[in-house]
Amino acid sequence: METTKGTYTYKYPRPSVTTDCVIFGYDAKEGLSVLLVERGFEPYKGCWAFPGGFLNMDETTEEGALRELKEETAFDVEKGLMEQLGCFSDVDRDPRGRCITIAYYALVQKGSVKGSDDAKDARWFPVNEIPQLAFDHDKILHEALKRLKELLFFQPIGFSLLPEVFTMSQLQALYETILEQRFNRRHFSSKMLKLGILEETGERPINAAKAAPIRYRFNPEKYQEAKEQGFRLILNPCLFRVK
Repeated sequence: METTKGTYTYKYPRPSVTTDCVIFGYDAKEGLSVLLVERGFEPYKGCWAFPGGFLNMDETTEEGALRELKEETAFDVEKGLMEQLGCFSDVDRDPRGRCITIAYYALVQKGSVKGSDDAKDARWFPVNEIPQLAFDHDKILHEALKRLKELLFFQPIGFSLLPEVFTMSQLQALYETILEQRFNRRHFSSKMLKLGILEETGERPINAAKAAPIRYRFNPEKYQEAKEQGFRLILNPCLFRVK
């Protein structure tokens, strides 16, 4: 039977849909952090959670995630930089009723944040100092950390977090922080150079000592070629530093 738009009544129950943003921030001195908000309303008032909220009828889940992130933390992530982590649909995950969330994640440079809208506060937390989280956000965080570590072997996502010109030590520190592993300096350098996506700059800091480290620049053209050919970084356990 034909129906006119706006007059059809759907007879099945419809769950609510929310989006949540797992935003990882990297700082060379402070390491890896996660952006959290303090909830200003029930449920879980006063508890920490990921920025997020209910999806509007006229937006995609990515648009909803970006909007909620901006509204609650005053922090912007460029569209296209967030990747969908997955759907979380445990029946009792939200005490307000049946609610499904689509989670997104991103790895960015840390910036200033401020709690607003539904968030009483917004703050970066080191990944090893995360408070108890609301809803099922502990589970979502676990999955996001797992995905981030896996992605690091197939995409050099960390290069955007480094200075335009950097040392191998700075690059290694980034990988060690995210992967929570220590690597042999010589072998790590060899693996990275074999990928062919780094180029020496030939630049030396003013008044640098003769033993000053070589400085590199990321080559986006070579990286694109590596992606098309199937980028993969293999860091075997035998390359780990012995504690």
